[in-house]
Amino acid sequence: MSSLDVNEASASPSESGSTEPGIGDRLRRRRKALGLTLRDVAEASGLTQGFLSQIERGQANASVKALQSICSVLKLDVGALFRPVDEYGRGRVQRFADAQGFSFGDGATKIKLTPSAFDHLEVLMGLFEPGGSTGVAPYTHGASEEVLLVLAGTVEVTVGDDTYRLGEFDSLHYHSDEPHRVAEATGEASARVLWTMAPPTY
Repeated sequence: MSSLDVNEASASPSESGSTEPGIGDRLRRRRKALGLTLRDVAEASGLTQGFLSQIERGQANASVKALQSICSVLKLDVGALFRPVDEYGRGRVQRFADAQGFSFGDGATKIKLTPSAFDHLEVLMGLFEPGGSTGVAPYTHGASEEVLLVLAGTVEVTVGDDTYRLGEFDSLHYHSDEPHRVAEATGEASARVLWTMAPPTY
């Protein structure tokens, strides 16, 4: 057991989170949805397979630091582990006015539309200012199947060595581990796209 595991396994109750009902199950569902083994998560988080297995089965306490390490690998928000999720009741509707976006690239914003409880599907909206893009260089994320649908405007999408010009309601599919880049094509108008990917990578 590494020194990190010793520290995390012996965390005080006030720092631990895995004793909360459902957290271990939530982590296990997410790991399996991403196609990761305990060994994969252990190598990426610096924790041992045995300790991770105990957390998933609710047999070990995990400090906030340990949960942060695990959630970083699983692309999860630590806070979501402690929030009650009503997937099929009042929490079904997500109002766009309440959606939280984040800036990225150059003149672009992403807004996540799927709830954190979803482990197999992720939908993001991208808003591009005139001439805005995901960045100068193409990027990759995870190894998901991904579809980009243009909702408004015109964009140029580069995947590998190929560039495609897409208009309203055109779509393009690729794998997220292929280098790709999206840019508003006209320099005069904004554009809006929808990304759908499985499994989630954000």
